[in-house]
Amino acid sequence: MNMRSQVTSQTQSKQIVHTCDCCGKKAVQGRAFSFKSRNAPAASPADASSTETTKCFQCALKHLPMLKRSLIAALVVGTVLTALNQGDALLWGQWNNALYWKIPLTYCVPFIVASYGALINSRK
Repeated sequence: MNMRSQVTSQTQSKQIVHTCDCCGKKAVQGRAFSFKSRNAPAASPADASSTETTKCFQCALKHLPMLKRSLIAALVVGTVLTALNQGDALLWGQWNNALYWKIPLTYCVPFIVASYGALINSRK
């Protein structure tokens, strides 16, 4: 066994494995996400871990509170960006074919950024 394989096996043995509370899949450290649960507020800081839900990547992408926050951010930021970038074309009625993909894309980018930021901040 060479030095590189020894380091790799030592690193792999130290990985923490989390279980998804939704689907039961196993997720290694960095691939699991922790979300606060609204069911019961923690009585003390020691009970705070019981109010968190652990999810795998697929279940985290479908976490409704995160999706709602991302959607609200996308609507606000997308509307402002659309008004700034395409406002003159919309006000003057100069609707061209490029606006059919530019406007939806203007809303998609802030949604993806807000969702990515929420997932990175909740990573275990």
